[in-house]
Amino acid sequence: MRLSIPAAALVAAIVGFGGTLALIIAAADALGATREQTASWVTAVCLALAVETAYLSWRTKMPVVTAWSTPGLALLAAAGGFTMNDAVGAFIMVAALLIVTGTIRPLSRLVGRIPASLSSGMLAGILVSFAIGAVKAAGSDPLLVLPLAALFFVVRLINPALSVLSVLVAGVAFAWALGRVDAFPEPELSTLIVTEPRFTLAGFFGLALPIYLVTMASQNLAGIAVLKASGYEPPSGLLVWFTGAVSLLSAPFNAVTTNLAAISAAICTGPDAHPDPAERWKTGPFYALWYLIFAVFGASLVALFDALPPQLIILVAGLGLLAPLANALTMALGDAGLRTAAVVAFAVTASGVTIAGIGSAFWGLMAGLIVAVLDSAGKYFQKQ
Repeated sequence: MRLSIPAAALVAAIVGFGGTLALIIAAADALGATREQTASWVTAVCLALAVETAYLSWRTKMPVVTAWSTPGLALLAAAGGFTMNDAVGAFIMVAALLIVTGTIRPLSRLVGRIPASLSSGMLAGILVSFAIGAVKAAGSDPLLVLPLAALFFVVRLINPALSVLSVLVAGVAFAWALGRVDAFPEPELSTLIVTEPRFTLAGFFGLALPIYLVTMASQNLAGIAVLKASGYEPPSGLLVWFTGAVSLLSAPFNAVTTNLAAISAAICTGPDAHPDPAERWKTGPFYALWYLIFAVFGASLVALFDALPPQLIILVAGLGLLAPLANALTMALGDAGLRTAAVVAFAVTASGVTIAGIGSAFWGLMAGLIVAVLDSAGKYFQKQ
């Protein structure tokens, strides 16, 4: 045991939690969730991460780190016309799909065959609205937003992993100094609240299926790749179905789907955590411990965010998604043969169009697939 193990786990937990907590708040607001439902959401998802990481790291003797689905949160925050009941129903459906995917290997291979360019184009279409929102926030409150945006890009030069967290911490202090925060809330312990799920076709195609696809493509496959890049051979089926099973249990308490982490995992899988790869799995239990602490104070954290100016929440969410947006755009445009199809997927998704009650993420992916098939057919006939 080295001090670097709990230290790496703490950094990974803080980066994963503090860097995207604002996105949970934005998603909950878009769904019309009450403050109690949002607090339950944070508490339940933190408990899910603690259970998953502790068990999988111990079971596999690998530094298996889990996180909530950042692309899924972005999709929830960008989708319109859905309630918290719809979201809980979607979380349950996504969890069931993950269990089936982890159990039936051909299904995971089928999802893996969806061109990365198209899924990345869809993801970029979801994320771009948050970057635009951050710019608009600067226009509506430049005194608060512009100095914090400058801080983000300065810290990013030194330590990219802590850039969003630094904006969040500095933003709370700066908002209070400017008189934008009337009073900080009293500390309170977290509670869990059950929300009745609503299952609809619109919820499946508009929320569940897109969340499942981006979770598999952007989170689970990336998380497995991080482990393999560090010399491990992860049992992908076990990792996917177990996170799906825990997500199924936490979903009624408003918790978004959880999955394998990528950025946080990279902090725990490298030599900085421990020079011996066989010892790095011990970061998992410490990571779980930090999330248990976050779970206890989830209600207080939600109350704090509720007291902050909305422009600050929008800014933190937008800045936190800049790197995923850049990566998605790079992957979307990387394959010249699928570039047009990827741009179509991006444009349709970014439009926010809703057809038959189904959101733009689904239609963006479908439009991209259709264009890709047409382009492939056109090239085939040209060769004849």
